[in-house]
This record gives sequence, structure tokens and C-alpha cells, in this order.
Amino acid sequence: MRRIFISSSLILLPVLLILFLIGYNLIFTSQSPEEAVHIEVKPGSSLTKVATELQTSGVIRSALALKIIARWNKSGHQIQTGKYLFDESATPSEVLDRLIRGDVEKVSLTIPEGFALQQIIARLADAGFARRENLEALVYNRKFINSLGIAAESLEGYLFPETYLFAPGIDERTLLRMMVNQFSSHISPELLLTAKKLGLNQHQLVTLASIIEKETGVVEEMPLISSVFHNRLKRNIPLQTDPTVIYGIKNFDGNITRKHLETPTPYNTYLTRGLPPGPIASPGLAALNAAAHPAATKYLYFVARGDGTHQFSKTLKEHNSAVRQYQLRRRK
Repeated sequence: MRRIFISSSLILLPVLLILFLIGYNLIFTSQSPEEAVHIEVKPGSSLTKVATELQTSGVIRSALALKIIARWNKSGHQIQTGKYLFDESATPSEVLDRLIRGDVEKVSLTIPEGFALQQIIARLADAGFARRENLEALVYNRKFINSLGIAAESLEGYLFPETYLFAPGIDERTLLRMMVNQFSSHISPELLLTAKKLGLNQHQLVTLASIIEKETGVVEEMPLISSVFHNRLKRNIPLQTDPTVIYGIKNFDGNITRKHLETPTPYNTYLTRGLPPGPIASPGLAALNAAAHPAATKYLYFVARGDGTHQFSKTLKEHNSAVRQYQLRRRK
């Protein structure tokens, strides 16, 4: 009897060892798919279906191993829906962790500084991330805007320019909320306090920053541009900035004329003193900082040099001379 037991043990132990090694290999060894694998977990998908698809696609070696881990952790019902990308080596446990965390495949979208609201809507819609009509309705919906903590008639200026990563398929409300949240994260209490000392509330700060953003792409010049506008506001001199006039023109063809400058609109800062009613674009952080921290100058004028920079002047005589030097000669 003892001899039979010993003989059976000698046979069984190697078998158990082999089974253990196979199980260990299936559960704890990472697997790398031959190529990038895209898998969509749809609402109502069972763990068995997902695990089988992962095995068939080469993401994991064994669907059974994934299910064992999920049941051991009691996480079989916690996997998140969405589209997943698997292109790196991972163990079944690591794959399951991604499914539970909802670490879905991300898409990226870049909103450049100085984009106006309609440009942002077009970029989102053209990329297929949102429906244009839904965005149009939301960005002017006062109830939705106020729910985001914004006191304005539209979201113009409040969709922060940034490169965003997000899961495809999210709705328009979530997209806009994400962009406004990014704006809010950059508007610090210190920035608002500094702006308040200059007589600007948040809306006026964003409005001025948007004008600065449209006037120059040179970050180093932004505090100088800001100083011109602050000096004009203090003296109650019209800002006389073309970007605001253009913003107020419907179907602008790219050529600003004297007629445009003489046509009254809420955004014609040649005819109306002070800031326009609201932002004309989405300013970046540099422009926001410049609006709250103008350079200490006596400049009242500036003109484009033609190389992306500007010539600044304190008097109208200096300004007219700069216009002749940099604008009239270039036109000739």
C-alpha cells in the first residue's frame, strides 16, 4: 500500500508541477500582441465575451486566466465600456486593471490660442467629435453657461486653448465642460485680484486678453500691447483695435475697409469707448497674464512692422511717422 502511495505521488507531483507552471504562465506572464489591437467593450458585454475577444486578438494567452482573476477579485462586473487600444506587453491582471479603470483609447484635439468660438465649433465638428448643432445650442445657452460658473452670454473666450486628450464618443456637454474647467484651472485667485486692482472683473480680463491675443503672436510683446490698451482705457481714448471691428462684421472677407471702421457695432472700438461687450477669441495663459500685468509704459499707439512685431509710440506724431515707415512704404 505504501509502495503504491509512493508510486502515485511520484507520478502526481510532476503533473501538479506542470499544471502549476502552466497556470503561472497563463496568469502571471505578460503577452504582447503582434500588432496594435482595438477592442470595443459595448454596454452589456459579458466578461466571458470580452475575455474571449482578448484571447482571440492575442492580447492575453487565456480567457480563462482573466476570468479566474476577475472572480477572485470579485471585479467581473466592474469593467468599463469604451474603445481600448492594446499595443504593449501586459499580464492578464494588468489588462483587467485597465478594463476596470476604464483606461480607454484617447483621441487628441488641439485648440490654438486666438481661436474664436465659431472656429472651435468647426474644429470639433469637422473632426467628428461633436455635432455642430448641439454645440451651437450649448455655447449660447445661458442656463448651461451659468452651470459652468461663467457669467456671460456665450462661451466665447472661455474654451481654453490647449491640446486635449479624451475618450471618443463623449457628449458635447462633457467636451465643453472639460474645456471650461481647463480655463478655470488657469484663472487663479491671485490673477483675478491683480486684475481687480486694475478695474477689471473676470469677464473684462478675458475680453482684454482676447484682444491682446489677436493683436500679437509674440509673447514678449503682450505686456506692451496690454500697456497701450490700459493707458487708453485710463484716458478714455477709444481702443481702436481692428480685431474687435472684424469680430463684429458678419461674413468678413478678410479685407477691412474704412466703411467697416465707420459702421457702428457693439465691437467697433473706433466708435465706442472702453472694452467691447465680451471676448473675441480664446486667449492663452500668456495673454491673460499680460492683461493683468501690463508693462509700465506711456505708450498709446502701436503699428505692425511687417515681421510679426510692432513699433510702439507715445504720441500721435511718433505713431504717424511709424505708420509711414512700416505701413505706407510696404504698401508701395
